[in-house]
Amino acid sequence: MKIIEGGITAPKGFTSGGVHCGIKYRNKDLSLIYSKAPCLGCGLFTQNKVQAAPVKITRAHLKNNKAQAIIANSGNANCCTGEQGLKDARRICKVVADKLGISPSDVLVASTGIIGKRLPMERMEKAIPALLDRLSNERSLEAAHAIMTTDTKPKQISVELNLGSAKVRIGAIAKGAGMLQPHLATMLAFISTDAKIDKTRLQKALKEAVDNSFNLITVEGDTSTNDMVLMLANGLSGNKKLNAKEFMLFQQALNFVCLSLAKMLIKDAEGATKFAQIKVEQAKNITQAKQVAFKVANSALVKTALFGSNPNWGRIAAAAGCADSAIKADRLDIYLDGLKVLQKGVVSKVDRQRLNESFKKDEIEIKINLGLGKSATRVFTCDLSGKYVKINARY
Repeated sequence: MKIIEGGITAPKGFTSGGVHCGIKYRNKDLSLIYSKAPCLGCGLFTQNKVQAAPVKITRAHLKNNKAQAIIANSGNANCCTGEQGLKDARRICKVVADKLGISPSDVLVASTGIIGKRLPMERMEKAIPALLDRLSNERSLEAAHAIMTTDTKPKQISVELNLGSAKVRIGAIAKGAGMLQPHLATMLAFISTDAKIDKTRLQKALKEAVDNSFNLITVEGDTSTNDMVLMLANGLSGNKKLNAKEFMLFQQALNFVCLSLAKMLIKDAEGATKFAQIKVEQAKNITQAKQVAFKVANSALVKTALFGSNPNWGRIAAAAGCADSAIKADRLDIYLDGLKVLQKGVVSKVDRQRLNESFKKDEIEIKINLGLGKSATRVFTCDLSGKYVKINARY
């Protein structure tokens, strides 16, 4: 496998584009991804019980696992807009489908932005012809820009791998900078591939990739109303039916794509200055490992310590200790960037100057050994800065 240029349009047959239609005051706010060939499609969606209209419509359209286009807007979530919001989501799918000559059910729709406002349908419909004119296999970044909200930069990646005698590509774009907490995050991620793959394997591959990437990131612990990860596979690479080894290689490549994007989201989180990896090891099971990891990752006290470059491991110990009643203090070890600060629940002697210097770095690793079993996990998070507060106070 190798990283290549092209983003969402790197796989054969995919085009994309983005325009400014007037949802936002300026900058691109409407994007389209289109495959010239029909695709197998699948998706994973927010588990928030308050779900936006596009989530409901896209779920319905994917019941037959078929799709050919994704229309997405930023600046307006089309959430808590009632029956009219559903009508608007269906309407934009039909307008796009009519222009492309495909079925409305083969168009998936996504939105992100402010909750509680109707989409400006007249502006959006008026912009569709120009958006179709922008479609190109060289405009992945346009689509990535058009789905940004508080992001400061677009996120995209693409890879190529050999499956048998065929070269298969996977491309993707994503957005998200706040309200990042499984499942999924306040994020949109769109993935394309020219691999020929059956729907069962496609769904399995996407679920594993998301579980090990987007579902292991958090900014502040809130889950959004519009989150979705969509994947389209058009089969144009010409590969033969995947054998077990080839599917494993495809899975590894998809895992890499999703994890790369997940890390980009955290590094570009609202107001973030630090990227932190929270490792939990020796847990009795994976559920306990995740409970501890997310409790530490979402602790406001831990996150502000990260922002202040303050290696206050006591906050980490306190957060871990209240994550699960089965935690035993006398088995707890904590490491900060490889330096053991707590051993079996007792403070360790450590080079304080070295510890202080390590906590000034942009990327920090916190490792917690529970001493209770053999399960482990890792979660990616960031610090909590004053800029985060300012951004969300006025959003």
